[in-house]
Amino acid sequence: MDDAAHGLRVNLDQLVYQGGVLTPPDTPHCFAYYITILNEGQETVTVRGRKWVVTESNGEVIAVEGDGVVGEFPALEPGEHFSYNSYHMIRSSRAIAQGSYLGITANGEPVVVGIPSFELVVPGTGEVGYC
Repeated sequence: MDDAAHGLRVNLDQLVYQGGVLTPPDTPHCFAYYITILNEGQETVTVRGRKWVVTESNGEVIAVEGDGVVGEFPALEPGEHFSYNSYHMIRSSRAIAQGSYLGITANGEPVVVGIPSFELVVPGTGEVGYC
């Protein structure tokens, strides 16, 4: 386990292509993702922000960062978890999403935990493999 993560672990619980969702014409493909952040460490950690990097198969890179997680700043005591869902919209038919959550311990130590990367592949495109 990475010491910088202070016992935090991130799971991608589910990834769902949202084919019927109304999207802007320049980003027609929407994927909902469901994530759980678990505190398997010995101290309380508050998640203060996140950063996502989405690399599309056409080479375009989109970085998204901000405060909190879906408008919240979850304080996870040892053994607790925080689950949420959100989405990414992409232009091409395939992309890779990766990122990290930034937090702070009750003692003021910074925490960085990676989000496992995952592929966003539009069903029926015949595309396979890593971007």
